[in-house]
Amino acid sequence: MANYLRMFFGGAAGYLLMMFIIIYGNMVMRSVIEEKTNRIIEIIVSSVKPIQLMLGKVLGTSLAGITQFTVWVILGGILYTIAGLYFGIDLMNAQPGQIDTHQLNIPEVNQLVADVLNLPIFSLIVYFLIYFLGGYFLYSAIYASIGAAVDSETDTQQFMLPVIIPLMLGIYVGFFAVIENPHGTVSTIFSMIPLTSPIVMLMRIPFGVPWWEISLSILILLLTNTAVVWIAAKIYRVGILMYGKKASYKEIYKWLKY
Repeated sequence: MANYLRMFFGGAAGYLLMMFIIIYGNMVMRSVIEEKTNRIIEIIVSSVKPIQLMLGKVLGTSLAGITQFTVWVILGGILYTIAGLYFGIDLMNAQPGQIDTHQLNIPEVNQLVADVLNLPIFSLIVYFLIYFLGGYFLYSAIYASIGAAVDSETDTQQFMLPVIIPLMLGIYVGFFAVIENPHGTVSTIFSMIPLTSPIVMLMRIPFGVPWWEISLSILILLLTNTAVVWIAAKIYRVGILMYGKKASYKEIYKWLKY
């Protein structure tokens, strides 16, 4: 039963993270397109630098996501505490895996609840927040650059496939490779690749991952974030003031060299 719970919590965390990235990333992209088509952006960039404007959008939207996540954590914490009081367990001092379910004197149908209490819930919450921020900033910078490169939302379709594929690949690897062998070569490699690590590593954590692998994964993600934000800012700087010309990959490459 415990292994199935790890699968469930890991899969749920990875899937939620993917949905958060897509939802809030699209919000950033639509906001950029709207300001660009309404010519509001021309007034705004006269007061702030383009990179500051882009980072402001990403940070502002991320706060909305963090607020929603915080509400979920508070509600989950309340339910978790109530469950602990019901079973007479000191959840604040109990360590994951050290709760003796045989001493709870509960029916077998409640064994599921006892197994949930044995999971490293606090670690899952902390790492979910870290990977949410890392993955969100990475993809939101890409979404913002796409929004700056196009004149309407219909023109974004040609650029969306390279963004969606890594997210779907992370889910695919998580639900097949990680569940089958969470410490295998495929699972480990994809938990280090920045575009898939937020999803795959979250699915691996409930099964127990060495601290150095998590630290290395986070470090690579942070370094990649820095590089992607720098590249996205160069695209954003030129793209937000370009009108009437349909952007292509070749055109965007010229903007990077500009």
